[in-house]
Amino acid sequence: SLRTDPALDALEMGLWTRRRDGHDTSQLVHHSDRGSQYLAVRYTERLADAGAVASVGSRGDSYDNAMAEALNSLFKGELVRNRGPWKNIDDLEIAVAEWVDWYNHRRLHGEIGLVPPVEYENTHHAARTTTSDPTDASKRGFHASMKAGT
Repeated sequence: SLRTDPALDALEMGLWTRRRDGHDTSQLVHHSDRGSQYLAVRYTERLADAGAVASVGSRGDSYDNAMAEALNSLFKGELVRNRGPWKNIDDLEIAVAEWVDWYNHRRLHGEIGLVPPVEYENTHHAARTTTSDPTDASKRGFHASMKAGT
């Protein structure tokens, strides 16, 4: 359907990027709201094929979706309101791709030690694959560092 296709395209790009970077997509947790595009049969089948688990917020509960809503607000404030309007859809698509690339690869995120999200995630994955001792703190990655208060 018209609403499912863009969501499926984004999912495919995310899965492709993970696999390209050597990350396992099984046990991936996919958070979304209860939008029809995320509950569509084709979408849920694709998640299952990838080994991903769907996490859909409960009806009327905004807590599970709070991080996504915060990102949407940031996106609108930094890109849509500050750089628009665009001449056409092609210009908008390029602007969105540039913003997402900046957000993931160059934006310094204060909650993760003033490094870009991709750098933090790569460090996390590298730490998990360089140790064979499951009791090693680096094996526990992000959760261990959060408990330690870093």
